[in-house]
Amino acid sequence: MTPDTENTTGAVERLAETQADIAAEAAEARRPASDVRLIAVSKTFDAPEILPVLKAGQRQFGENRVQEAKGKWPALKADFPDVRLHLIGPLQSNKAKEAVELFDAIHSIDREKIARAIAHEMAKQGKHLELFIQVNTGEEPQKAGIPPRELPAFARLCRDELQLDIAGLMCIPPVDEEPAIHFAFLAKLAAENGFSALSMGMSDDYATAVAFGATYVRVGSAIFGSRPKP
Repeated sequence: MTPDTENTTGAVERLAETQADIAAEAAEARRPASDVRLIAVSKTFDAPEILPVLKAGQRQFGENRVQEAKGKWPALKADFPDVRLHLIGPLQSNKAKEAVELFDAIHSIDREKIARAIAHEMAKQGKHLELFIQVNTGEEPQKAGIPPRELPAFARLCRDELQLDIAGLMCIPPVDEEPAIHFAFLAKLAAENGFSALSMGMSDDYATAVAFGATYVRVGSAIFGSRPKP
């Protein structure tokens, strides 16, 4: 794939703009900007397009698919060993081994089979990952995530039986609904279930997410530009 020159050269500027927006929104919400970590979502972009953002100092990156990440990130992490790589897309249990090997955080724990597979692989590999339970706040049948009503029992399973150190909750609001409603709901669920971290907000709504307490925002096209066509 030939890098889009405009996207590549503009990514560093857009990164700085995104960081400034987050800092401004955090200040408005009377939160330290350091409370909000920016995940640059690099899915569908190759190493030449990611490198300028890495060289600009960005160290948190997100990918949707294990196989895609496996093809580009081992070499990048060899050159930038302080990178933290986040899996933000759905995970199949047969990819758990590779996911634990490659990623530093997984934001999409949403069912018992995945939780057990991750717990098994972390114990086997002697590796500790930052983990999030994905909640389907809109209860959309086509979307991943555990239904809100099932969260308390699932959280207990993860914590008590599987001994998983769950950092917090993640959500992706329905595209046709006001995201603030879902961010407020996720924050409420987190408080009720004893979680402090919130992974919410993407390119179109990360400012709103910061206002509602996001500790991680997942921003792709607002940094990297339009995505390559498949």
